[in-house]
This record gives sequence, structure tokens and C-alpha cells, in this order.
Amino acid sequence: QVQLVGSGGGSVQAGGSLSLSCTVSGYTLNLDTVGWFRQAPGEHRDEADLVARIIWTSGSLVYADSENDRFTISKENAKDTLFLQMNGLKVEDTGIYHCYADSRCGPQSWGQGTQVTVTL
Repeated sequence: QVQLVGSGGGSVQAGGSLSLSCTVSGYTLNLDTVGWFRQAPGEHRDEADLVARIIWTSGSLVYADSENDRFTISKENAKDTLFLQMNGLKVEDTGIYHCYADSRCGPQSWGQGTQVTVTL
């Protein structure tokens, strides 16, 4: 079982940038992929859209929203921390961003989510 704690959200004007972080702790040896989901306003968490994900051990990109080249996912190995750098933010990027982790021998784990609000 792993624990994920996301942070870095906030309110920013359109065109601005935010950097989200997610600290992963616990038993990480069996982690497969990690990434970020976006839960849009009014959506249930189950309806959240996948933003990007990488392989935990190598940091290699597995998926990124093809319509969104403004976001960059990365990982800092020494600190077991996942990042999502978001540039050129748009109003439609508003939502709760959840980091998550898939384990090869356990359930998917989610962080508590961090709110990102983009205003005109």
C-alpha cells in the first residue's frame, strides 16, 4: 500500500503556470505507473480524465493527453515525488488534480486531490 499527498494547486489567471507535486510513500517496490487525473467541476471523481502517466521506475512517458502539450509530467527519484508542470493554463483546465499510482499487486491508490482554478 502506498500513500500519495498532492500539493501545489491554487488560483491563477489564464496564461499562467502552476506546478503540482505528489509525494509517494509506503511500499513503492511494486508500483507500475503513476500519473495525474483531472476532475472537472461538477464531475464525480470516477469521471476524472487522465492527464498523463509515466512508468514509476524509469520515468518514461506512457500517456499524455494528445491535445495538451502545455503540461509536462516528471518524477524526482531521490524524493519519490511526482510533478505536473502546467503552463499556458486555460479556464477549462480548472478542476481537482489527483495523483494516482497503479501497483502490480494491489489496488490503485489516489491522493486527496489539489484544486486548480484558472480565471480570465
